[in-house]
Amino acid sequence: MLHIVNKSPTQAGSLASCLRMALPGQAVLLIEDGVYAATTGSSSEAQVRAAAGKLKFYALKPDLEARGMTARAIEGVTLVDYGGFVDLVAEHGPSNSWL
Repeated sequence: MLHIVNKSPTQAGSLASCLRMALPGQAVLLIEDGVYAATTGSSSEAQVRAAAGKLKFYALKPDLEARGMTARAIEGVTLVDYGGFVDLVAEHGPSNSWL
């Protein structure tokens, strides 16, 4: 399963809910304001790092670039373009968007 989070971790509980429900081996794609969770110094950096042992994290690179945060991406979070987004959806079967 692919979990897609588009809300900032400081404005919504989407990421926290996602991390509680995601099963080992599943993937999390951070898009739109959700990419803030994939940056060093963010309020959710520790959560992402801790969950990285059981989940694979991806962040949409164009969204990081649009926010000037690409250089602050957490090591181990894979950056993908729009084609990579499509590949993740196809690879991981069902997806769940956390609102």
